[in-house]
Amino acid sequence: MTKLPLASEPILSRRRGFAALAAIAWAALAAPGIAHAQGAAYPDRPVRFLVPYPPGGGTDVIARIVQERFQAALGQPVIIENKGGAGGSVGTEIASKAAPDGYTVLFTLNSHTINPAIYSKLTFDTQKDFEPVGTVASLPQILVAHPGVPVQKLADVVPLLKGKPGGLAFASVGNGSPGHLAGELFKLRTGVEMTHIPYKGGGPAVTDVIGGQVPFLWVSIPAAAQHVKIGKLRALAVSTLKRSAAFPDVPTVSEAGGAALAGFEVDSWYAMFVPAKTPRAVIERLNRALNIVLADAGVREKLLAQGSEGVGGTPEALGKMVADELPKWAKLVKDAGIKAE
Repeated sequence: MTKLPLASEPILSRRRGFAALAAIAWAALAAPGIAHAQGAAYPDRPVRFLVPYPPGGGTDVIARIVQERFQAALGQPVIIENKGGAGGSVGTEIASKAAPDGYTVLFTLNSHTINPAIYSKLTFDTQKDFEPVGTVASLPQILVAHPGVPVQKLADVVPLLKGKPGGLAFASVGNGSPGHLAGELFKLRTGVEMTHIPYKGGGPAVTDVIGGQVPFLWVSIPAAAQHVKIGKLRALAVSTLKRSAAFPDVPTVSEAGGAALAGFEVDSWYAMFVPAKTPRAVIERLNRALNIVLADAGVREKLLAQGSEGVGGTPEALGKMVADELPKWAKLVKDAGIKAE
């Protein structure tokens, strides 16, 4: 009997080949999606730094120093979006509602841990609605005066204020900002009267003090540094226990304020957060980029020129700092009787 060719063998072979090719093609198409879900492909489009203060203030200045190098570290553009108001709460609320995909990063300062003590009806929870990424920099607040105010040093301020029955005003970047708390602590310690004038950011506050509308200002050094250097503002003291490397000739409140102000300290920091439920791999990618940026000598020099020092570190370290500060600021807010405005 003549053996007929088994036509089914090449057909089966071709089917197996098609199946293999299909499997490879599916894997190639699916891999980016899988990698993206795991954070491996992140980022594949521009990332937004949401700064909850207007342009020109300390937070905005620090964000822009970090921005360029951060873009290189991520391989994607970084866009800064300013959303000021309510001591940073307006922009922070927007960030809390953003998609938890790493494309919206809250770039803020430690009003993040102060506002919960002041605003009883915040629509977000500082800890539950955000994941920490890393600490960018730390720095003191600085007390500055318009050059026309008759004070040359911190020791001149208390006598001047006590000679004014109604007191004088001081500005800050907003109700509950670190500068506001520094001013209230100064009042508590010295017994002087001062009216707090809150602004929606450092830029507008600095502009009005330079213009003579408000005599004093407590603000982060980056917002005031250039104006102090050219004489448009007079620096009187910094709020930390050690002097600022950017202004080594400016004393601390503790050393220049006498016994009533011994140990005076209101430190502040800038940090990055993302909405809760952001994948851990994405957080780690952002944290790695941040630490790469802060290891750059040029970035550190620019930060130092603004009176701040690069920090870096882990998300966990920032998370612990947030947890430690919430009760600390709550006590000061209660003692000073600070209320939402």
